[in-house]
Amino acid sequence: QVQLVESGGVLVQAGGSLRLSCAASGTIFSISRMGWYGQAPGKQRELVAWITAGCLTNYADSVKGRFTISRDNAKNTVYLQMNSLKPEDTAVYYCNLHLPRPVDYWGQGTQVTVSS
Repeated sequence: QVQLVESGGVLVQAGGSLRLSCAASGTIFSISRMGWYGQAPGKQRELVAWITAGCLTNYADSVKGRFTISRDNAKNTVYLQMNSLKPEDTAVYYCNLHLPRPVDYWGQGTQVTVSS
């Protein structure tokens, strides 16, 4: 069983920055694709970014050039650096661990609120 624990969500002003972290338990982190998904109020959960075991990355168009996903396999942790934040980035951000079985694990989410 895998547990994902997100942290770092806060209230921040537009234009600001913050970093989300997601720590994973278990032994499969290093072989898994890790992702961040955002769910804004009244909307479906959407992909923000993912990073493969080999560190290939993919971003939603809305965050390209502003957000950076990275991972530290020694710490079983994935990060999302969020820069130039906009009010429309306000969402609950969920960490995802994915294996092509398919297997998906989700964290409990962390709230990011960007004020204008």
